[in-house]
Amino acid sequence: MSVFNAGPPAAISGRGGVITMVEASTFCLSDSLGDIHAGTSHGLFYRDARVLSRWELSLDGRAPEQLSVMLPEAFRARFVARKQPSPGVADATVLVVRRRMIGSGMRESITVHNLGDEDTAMTVTLAVDSDFADLFAVKEGRAGSGGCELNATDSTLHLTDRHDHGRGLTVTATGDPVVHAGSLNWRLVVPRHGTWQTVVHCQPVLGHRTVAMNLDDDDQDNPTNKIRQWRATATTLTAGGPSLTAILQRTESDLGALRMDDPADHTAYVAAGAPWFMALFGRDSLLTSWMALLLDSHLAMGTLRQLAKLQGVTEDPVTEEEPGRIMHEMRHGPGGDQVLGGSVYYGSVDATPLFVMLLAEARRWGADAAAVRELLPAADAALAWIDDYGDADGDGFVEYRRKTDRGLANQGWKDSWDAISFADGHLADPPIALCEVQAYVYAARLGRADLADAHGDPETAARLRARAQELKERFDDAFWLPDRGWYALGLDGAKRPIDALSSNTAHCLWTGIAEDDRVTVLIERLGNSDMDSGFGLRTLSSAMGRFNPMGYHTGSIWPHDTAIAVAGLLRYRHIPGARELAERLSAGLLEAILEFGSRPPELFCGFDRAEFRSPLPYPTSCSPQAWSSAAPLLLMRSFLGLEPNVPQRTLTLAARIPERAGRVRLADLRLGSATVTIEAEGAEVKVEGLPQDWQLIQS
Repeated sequence: MSVFNAGPPAAISGRGGVITMVEASTFCLSDSLGDIHAGTSHGLFYRDARVLSRWELSLDGRAPEQLSVMLPEAFRARFVARKQPSPGVADATVLVVRRRMIGSGMRESITVHNLGDEDTAMTVTLAVDSDFADLFAVKEGRAGSGGCELNATDSTLHLTDRHDHGRGLTVTATGDPVVHAGSLNWRLVVPRHGTWQTVVHCQPVLGHRTVAMNLDDDDQDNPTNKIRQWRATATTLTAGGPSLTAILQRTESDLGALRMDDPADHTAYVAAGAPWFMALFGRDSLLTSWMALLLDSHLAMGTLRQLAKLQGVTEDPVTEEEPGRIMHEMRHGPGGDQVLGGSVYYGSVDATPLFVMLLAEARRWGADAAAVRELLPAADAALAWIDDYGDADGDGFVEYRRKTDRGLANQGWKDSWDAISFADGHLADPPIALCEVQAYVYAARLGRADLADAHGDPETAARLRARAQELKERFDDAFWLPDRGWYALGLDGAKRPIDALSSNTAHCLWTGIAEDDRVTVLIERLGNSDMDSGFGLRTLSSAMGRFNPMGYHTGSIWPHDTAIAVAGLLRYRHIPGARELAERLSAGLLEAILEFGSRPPELFCGFDRAEFRSPLPYPTSCSPQAWSSAAPLLLMRSFLGLEPNVPQRTLTLAARIPERAGRVRLADLRLGSATVTIEAEGAEVKVEGLPQDWQLIQS
């Protein structure tokens, strides 16, 4: 996932590693001391602009020495350090603890502990600056300096964007600091065995108005209270194995922090990921919402509502807006118009069918019938875009080709410039029809047919099912490569099959467009060592000409991609070898996630497990990243064979839980007005709370 053809983001540098904190539209990057260093990609970011580019703590003019850092939640961190001892002194006696919380701004408490037997005098300094750089400029390493005006009053440091005086930041602190333009300073004496503390607040200014901060402990919108309230309504997920439980707990925490609220209607939706994608994305938010249904089904409807509000209504070649098209991304930063051509960019070929797919799936999971009905016009507009703009040449397949040289050259989920290539490595020429996009269109038509049946329109339902079946047959004829044993990555501008073996072909299993006899062969191809790295499915086979295990989309491993492959394999669980490969891929992926501290990164390198015993990180990978965070949820759902249909009052389970997962438990799973608890171990399933008029279907 790269922003507007920029490719992977610039590496985040800074001593001691990078600590990422995230809460809705705010995120913070610092080193492990908690410092934000000028000249790096560090910063406190609010609504796509960097409002702090320097935040450095010193004791008597020297940086403290780091001891530990803890992140109990994605939005809270504790940094522990010691004051560097004087020359010739072995042990330090001064400990400094920084507790940071981000939300609509940042609050940081700095506590100095004197562990010695004498009172100690010192100067505490906090150096502060900003460049108010746009997120894109920071991401691409283009951020300059000198974008900030600094003004100090007796108690407040004011930072103002030199290019937009309506944007700024105010910094205030307790403890009577001496405030200069660029620093807060305290001269203090900490008594023996005593402590000193200050609390510093950073409050954004937008449109000449200070933003209401939500960081007080008694504020209902406090991030801690918000995630507590969310957990009270979300499904509680546990597993017999403590490692899997740790992954699921991290998933819950990260998705909670990535939730964003629309102040207009108070609906929640999900941002794509930190640090660079804290915004609504079409494809990412839709797929994340799908994968997170068993945790929180309300995210799906909130995401659909947000995307429907922004659905294309006119033609604009710069933003690539077209009637009915679902947007790719939205930005609020000062450079958004220059980069996107506006605050919203539409260059995505797959978000539009995914929108229709998710609406139908949300209904099955119990979404409010009236809310679903309100979104039917948006779903029909999306299908009209698929038929008219998506299939511009009328060949029955949806293709993409950017409208100007500013747009994304590739507009599927693999959107980097070199992502779509033939087996010999040469790049495909547009317009390009990707295999998984046709699979999504197939599922979208079937999903809209189900919605038509539910709303008393059997003629539309029959027409859409017939069109879906026609697409399935034509897809098989055009995309299946009998001499290779996989679906072509796509068709190029001359309608030639792009014959590379890629993970895209596994998405065709997920939607059910693949015929059974094709799946038998695909299982063998996907299970070979050129695709299965031992830690998950590679994006591109190592036998292909453009393979690079360190390539963004050309050989790396993306957790969400492997999870979709596993879901696809288990859709065809009746075919020999499908379940075995699904278990192998998921086991390798979960072991890799544990190596990353139980938090799945956006992607990691695709080296073979036999070459490196631990997965190698991709240096600019986002973490947490929404669809990666949600990937373990899709794995759990797939191995449970969990398919609810609330309108028909049925709950289908085909559980085959891998032995190493032990007993898995979903407590307080909300399905419409019903709340159930599911426990499963191996093939044994226990369901509690299912209403008497529901039917439990087990296989």
